[in-house]
Amino acid sequence: MDQPNKPATPIALCTLLLISLLLIYLLSETNSPVSITAIHNTSMYKDELEAALEGASMGNKTVIITIVNRAYTEGDKPMLDIFLDGLWLGEDTRQLTNHLLIVAVDQTAFERCQFLRLHCYKMKTDGDEFVDEKTYMSEDFIKMMWQRTRFLGDVLRRGYNFVFTDTDVMWLRNPMSRLSLNETVDLQISVDVFNGNQWSQRNPLNTGFYMIKSNNKTIALFDKWYGQRNYSSGKKEQDVLVELMHKRAFKRLKLKVRFLDTKYFSGFCQNSKDVNVVSTVHANCCRSISAKVTDLITVLHDWKRFRDLSGNKTMGDHRWSDHSACINSWIS
Repeated sequence: MDQPNKPATPIALCTLLLISLLLIYLLSETNSPVSITAIHNTSMYKDELEAALEGASMGNKTVIITIVNRAYTEGDKPMLDIFLDGLWLGEDTRQLTNHLLIVAVDQTAFERCQFLRLHCYKMKTDGDEFVDEKTYMSEDFIKMMWQRTRFLGDVLRRGYNFVFTDTDVMWLRNPMSRLSLNETVDLQISVDVFNGNQWSQRNPLNTGFYMIKSNNKTIALFDKWYGQRNYSSGKKEQDVLVELMHKRAFKRLKLKVRFLDTKYFSGFCQNSKDVNVVSTVHANCCRSISAKVTDLITVLHDWKRFRDLSGNKTMGDHRWSDHSACINSWIS
């Protein structure tokens, strides 16, 4: 009797196994570049805001931020242009534009920023349109201020410190030398009228200019602050922050807050008494953009006149011009 041919089955199985291994190898070789690329792209990906912040950041992850809409970028002499004029004419301020992030709330403002070749970011605004001038304390003005608060809280959560400045703040000197670099100071904020004590919470704070550190305490403050928006009908975000301060929120969060002397960080509410040391001038206590523009142009003229005469030892005391347009903006 003939014996059956037993080796056929193992040979067939080995052949099938080799073919399977070859197919797996070929498929892995085909897909591996795609997989590596996908992993690489995921690890290197940054969203638009992160890229904008990184591009404008100083070495210590500090950014200067201002927020504009179309009303601040159009007209014979737009507010944004006046703000940039201040940086151009100021002492030791031109290089600060390298760390300035212009946050636009509409497409026109964004395109204007890009045209000026600045660091630009277009803010998402929940579908609200903030392109036109928002009259002080109007419903749209209040909405825009809360959108701003939410955005700035996001910046803090990303680990960036920032100096926030309204666009109607003239930077006549580099303010960094007047801001404390002490890491224990969490927030340094401007005031309408300085009461003489930089640590006193009786100072009437103004959110138009402040420097803030990114840490758990400041992030918690912004979360609490923005969380009050639905319980604060008819109040702007600054009013709510003042209320939180008076309700001892700063103390509960263990925030160290410094209030900035108007001698150095002045405004139309209280002029600096010393033009030789003033860093910023804010068009506060003013109702309309047109009035701000008129009086800020006058500030620039005052500044240039001071600079022209500063070599004259007998020039006497400098006097700011009256802020007539802003005073009259409340009469309507």
